[in-house]
Order: sequence, then C-alpha cells, then structure tokens
Amino acid sequence: MRYLPLTQTDRSEMLGVIGAKSVDELFRDVPERARLDGLVDLPRRKGELDVERALSNMASKNVAAGSVPFFVGAGAYRHHVPASVDHLIQRSEFLTSYTPYQPEITQGTLQYLFEFQTQVAMITGMDVANASMYDGSTGCGEAVLMAHRVTKRKKAVLSGTLHPQYAEVVRNLSEFADYELEVMPAALPGKTEDIAAHIADDTSCVVVQTPGFFGELVDLRPIAEAAHAKGALLIAVVPEIVSLGAVTPPGDMGADIVVGEGQSIGNGLNFGGPYVGLFATRQKFIRQMPGRLCGETVDADGKRGFVLTLSTREQHIRREKATSNICTNSGLCCLAFTIHMSLLGEEGYKRLARINHAATVNLAERLAKVPGVEILNQAFFNEFTMRLSRPAAEVVDALADKGVLGGVPASRLLPDAGLDDLLIVASTEINTDEDRAAYAAALEEVL
Repeated sequence: MRYLPLTQTDRSEMLGVIGAKSVDELFRDVPERARLDGLVDLPRRKGELDVERALSNMASKNVAAGSVPFFVGAGAYRHHVPASVDHLIQRSEFLTSYTPYQPEITQGTLQYLFEFQTQVAMITGMDVANASMYDGSTGCGEAVLMAHRVTKRKKAVLSGTLHPQYAEVVRNLSEFADYELEVMPAALPGKTEDIAAHIADDTSCVVVQTPGFFGELVDLRPIAEAAHAKGALLIAVVPEIVSLGAVTPPGDMGADIVVGEGQSIGNGLNFGGPYVGLFATRQKFIRQMPGRLCGETVDADGKRGFVLTLSTREQHIRREKATSNICTNSGLCCLAFTIHMSLLGEEGYKRLARINHAATVNLAERLAKVPGVEILNQAFFNEFTMRLSRPAAEVVDALADKGVLGGVPASRLLPDAGLDDLLIVASTEINTDEDRAAYAAALEEVL
C-alpha cells in the first residue's frame, strides 16, 4: 500500500489558501515538454526486500572507484581519507549538530570553524577566509558577485582555464543578477591566453583557474598586474586544493579573492557531493565577503572563546544589506577537512602534494610511450590532458571494459568545442605502480 499522509480534504484546503485550483496548476511554470505524460516505468508496488535486491543488481553494473585503477578527476579527486576522520565526524556532538543559530552556545562548532578558516587562509596565502561555502562552483559565483560590489562594476571575464561547470554556475547567476559576462574559449595546454586584452575600464573581475581545467598550471602574476592596472580584481579558482602544498599560493601571486574546492581533504567522492567550498580574500574586502566568519575573543572571566563575528546573510541582517543568499555551509564536510588537515600538518600536506605530483609525472611518462598518445601539458600538478588517436569517449568505455577508469573525455563537459580526441587524466596518492602499469597496457591495447 502507498503511504499518502494527506487526505483529499487536506489538499483542497492547502490549494485554497495559495489560490491554486489543482495540484497540476502548481507545475504550470514547468514547460509541457519537460513533464511526464504518464507513470514512471517502474512496478506499481514491491516489498522492501524486492526493492533492495533490484537496486543491488542495478548498482552491481557500476564500476566502483575503489575496485579498479582509477584516474578520473576534472574537479573531483579520489584521495585517501584516514579512518580517524570518519570516526571523529561521526561522534554525536558533530553528526547531529545543526547550524548555530545561537552560535556562542556551540563553542565546539565555532572553534573548528575558526581553525578551518585559519587553515584556508594559510594555504591560499590570503588574509582571511570564511567558514566555507557549499562547494567550489557556488564559491566562484559568489566571488564574482562580491567583485561587483567592491568595484561597483558589472562585467566579469572568465578565463578559458575555468571548469565548464563553474562557468555555468556563474552564467546562471549573471542572468538574474544583471551583469555582463565574457567567457573566453577553452584554453588548451601550451596555448597562451591574452587575458589582458579582454580587461577594460568597466571590468570588475577576471576569473582564472589554476591548475586549469586541462591540468595546466597558470602563473597568475601577469594577470593580476593587468587586472589591477584597470582597477579590476583577480579571482583565482583552485579546484584541487592539494596542489597548494606544492605550488605558489594564489595570494602570493596577487589574487584578490581565492575560491576552491576542498573535497580532496577529508571528503570522499560521494557521488558528486556534498563538498566544501573554500573562500578567502584580502582584509580590506572582508565586509563584502559572503558566508559566515568566526572570530576569537575572551569572555568576562578572561577565558578564550569564539563568536560569530560576521554573518552577512538575510536571515541575520536586512535583506538589502545581505551579501549572499547562501544560508549555511556543509558543516560536516568542513569539519572533515579541518580534521584531515590537522592530522597532516604543514609537512604532511606538502609531502602529500609531492607524492601526488610524482605519481602523475610517472604516469604521464608511461602513457607518452604508448603509440597514439600525445601529452599536451608542460606544467601540471596531478592532472594532465592527452590527445588520442581515437575519440576519447570511446577509449574510456573500452578501458572500463578492461577494468581501468581512465579519465574524463573533454567532450563530456565541452560537447561543442571540437575536442573529441582529448582525455583529461588525474593521478593521486591512491594509485600504485601496478595501477599505472595496468593503465599503460590497457591503453596500448585499446589504441
């Protein structure tokens, strides 16, 4: 039997209150072509045991990331997460706690958020960081809005290095926030973008990703100089936060706002989420920063304590003064990041980055010897792009049949860019020498 908690009388009363004649009228804004014209092709009823078996059979058709050599990246990366991280975040004090609406009561939550902010500010080379965003892409969109507020301009330039999904989030915001957007063509490794030529007197910000979507590391210093010369801000996007253990932080290269994806530290792939967005900026821009900011103080007895210093969302302040409509953050993911980073420490973080880079260099050298493969990158961290003698999507499917998850075809995220032969490959500390050998052997067979 289906469990339907509302009676027909209940539905009629609710529809009357909101002024709708029927349930179908609630969906009138959804285009007709997007609506179902019948029932979903599923059995009308099944017992719980039957459903379990059916879903298990469906799931068994997938190739799990941990079951085969895994080289998929493009914005989400598989790293080792120590068992102690999961153990600690599952303690009832953390797992069941919610957004601190009476923040000073939850000192433990405020303390780890304060520690998190400190960690993010240090690794990005910035003055201050907030208590996280939803993920890297929403952080990127919020950074553009912040730049408009700071500069009082409404034009953003998105580099071709930016992940297409991040660019899409910014594009969606631009439609409703009334600002102009210039999206540059995809920046392939080895081809220099003339970003300076696109920065005008009405430009509020330039958004550049490093490592870029295709894995190439970007020197932000000349871009920062060009942006600042025109009074614009430089927003640096870091999709793989482990990279900052090895490369120069964006803050040290002149970035005004740094956003990133923190999933690599403390968080698994989780089928694409939830993740943890990082957001850091200069001290002088702090009051335009979205999200929440925790601060350290002392109480009436002189004891160390933590407070919610800034919370510039519309639930706390007047709507017209709010900097963001993001209501909260993925707090448990933020805590996982903080614990993992604390366990690593500064030296462990740097060592993790070195291991990632060395593993990827080794993989690139192996694959470069395979006939039909051309490595495009000159400078990369733990991800690179190669041109294949066959369409990359076909190669990925063939590799999966051989038990290797070989990467992300560029055409999957840039379907109309004519990049069908490009494959984006990532390697992290989880990959063994045997994994790399298996990839090279399988790729040689496929090509």
